[in-house]
Amino acid sequence: MSFDVHIPTRIVFGPGTLDELAKLPLPGKKAMIVISQGNSMRRLGFLDRVISLLAQQNISCEVYDKIQANPIKRHVHEGTALIKKLGCDFIIGLGGGSSIDSAKAMAVLVANGGDYWDYIGTGTGKGKPLLHQPLPVVAITTTAGTGTEADPWTVITNEETNEKIGFGAKGTFPILSIVDPELMLSVPPTFTAYQGFDAFFHATEGYIANIANEISDLYALKSIALIAKWLPVAIAEPNNIEARTHVALANTLSGLVESTSSCTSSHSMEHALSAFHPEMPHGVGLILLSEGYYRFFAGKVDGRMGDIAETMGWSVGEKRGRERDLIFVDALLDFQKKCHVDTLQASDYGASSTKLENYAHNARTAMSRLFTMDRYTLSFAETKEIINTIFER
Repeated sequence: MSFDVHIPTRIVFGPGTLDELAKLPLPGKKAMIVISQGNSMRRLGFLDRVISLLAQQNISCEVYDKIQANPIKRHVHEGTALIKKLGCDFIIGLGGGSSIDSAKAMAVLVANGGDYWDYIGTGTGKGKPLLHQPLPVVAITTTAGTGTEADPWTVITNEETNEKIGFGAKGTFPILSIVDPELMLSVPPTFTAYQGFDAFFHATEGYIANIANEISDLYALKSIALIAKWLPVAIAEPNNIEARTHVALANTLSGLVESTSSCTSSHSMEHALSAFHPEMPHGVGLILLSEGYYRFFAGKVDGRMGDIAETMGWSVGEKRGRERDLIFVDALLDFQKKCHVDTLQASDYGASSTKLENYAHNARTAMSRLFTMDRYTLSFAETKEIINTIFER
């Protein structure tokens, strides 16, 4: 038994906590607020609220509003140039994981210069070390999916090479994260489901990863239990603040899983899919892969999938090995039906089995590190076999 845990993010959680922004200690006097290219942050009044709350601390703001659902390197560079030009001394990621991840990536580049891909350690990245502390980042999440408010990771796509790669360092943890479930009441049921499954798979992958430990297991199993109980409620009753709060907590816990354990190769495969097909939401790609992925790994993860099934309320009895783990696959498919995501099709997002070789190669090069987090070492042929299952649904 051993672990080394250091999560330097202050997390302020609960309905109504956005208002705390007016008095919480902040790391500067001029903020760049990073939001998506959609109009939701303005339409729902969230951007104006943040600006008004910051004004109560005499903090001025600028806004960068071009971030896509799958954020790209070009926008990281554009936002970085604007931060430097306008003299902002900290960054606020306001919105979903794409905005917060982009804020983290900009924070790296403002402080260290060069090309963002200089610091990426896999694929075509150069793997250079960060010589300077990234600019401080404040995360204000309006979705429950990525857990990025509680971890150091940022996922950016290099649109020139079709590489979607995660990166993180000690300096990319947000210094402050505000998780206010009231901001999530407006998320439509479909996206509530996609985001909820993203958090769910962060927790399940973190639980079966070969570096899981006693602390990450606590976070993972609690996250899984909350999502299993409350995500269907949040989908069916979008204005149910109790359900939203429990799902938001599960999401933050899943971020803590990513800070103390790791995702596995399923994420590498999904990143390949959405790198080639950026219109595919990350949660959708994970859902499409999930049955084939977990069915393949049944019997290869020391019975841990059976533990997940039990946490979801399923009985495994005296079953052992693969038979025990396959109960989780049954639980997973049942849960997808409850959340109305069981009929998703890869072809709806442009994915094709004719590109199978490309997807597998991309997964094993761009995000190669996550393959080392599996309890079983996948071959290239097995990677293709798992990805191919998304075309057999």
